[in-house]
Amino acid sequence: MHDHNASSPRPPRTVVLLSGGLDSATTLAMAMARGLEVWALSFDYGQRAAAEIAASRRLCTHLGVPHHQVLPLALDGLVESALTGDEEVPADGEGSRIHGVPTTYVPARNTVFLALALGLAETIGARTILIGANALDYSGYPDCRPEYLERFNALAAVATAEGAAGGPSIRVEAPLMHLGKADIIRAGLALGLDYALTVSCYAPGADGRPCERCESCAIRARGFEEVGVPDPILRTETP
Repeated sequence: MHDHNASSPRPPRTVVLLSGGLDSATTLAMAMARGLEVWALSFDYGQRAAAEIAASRRLCTHLGVPHHQVLPLALDGLVESALTGDEEVPADGEGSRIHGVPTTYVPARNTVFLALALGLAETIGARTILIGANALDYSGYPDCRPEYLERFNALAAVATAEGAAGGPSIRVEAPLMHLGKADIIRAGLALGLDYALTVSCYAPGADGRPCERCESCAIRARGFEEVGVPDPILRTETP
């Protein structure tokens, strides 16, 4: 009997950076909807929100992601941030900023994450790395801007064996870059994504429930309000 699958081309591979938050979950759902072979990569970097790691695992199970790796990375021993240290996570609109950047910024985080994703992509033959960065409704992090990703792509073009030999380079893509939070949510809902599986809060409780006061919670709340649907993570559960 002829095996029809034997001649079927393998779908293109992509590496998706998955934090477990709303943006990365939407990016993941988009990649799966495109029929890509997804290799999801999450990092346990000493962040307060250990619930993020559990969320990333839930999302991969829910969406049927074939490959998911959680990489331990002790950034908390190297850099200072309200997300990794003992400093209180500021409420929306509060907290000190350095050059306009909030204290929840983790220095070099995306640069480290993308460098490791580049290594994985080169190893498995993926041509793209997808990241959920966006520059509209975001916290002002310098490593979420289009200029940053353009420069990283220039680096990626000369940083791999194939790229150095003049071959095609691995590219970082940010499909949400120019979308507001409401449009991101609409895109995810259209793909059937269950946002109850995600964690956006900078300082969630031990049960994973959001604080509803930090900047990330506020941005998320405004997005769902604009869409006109309740945020499923805030549903009260009946015993």
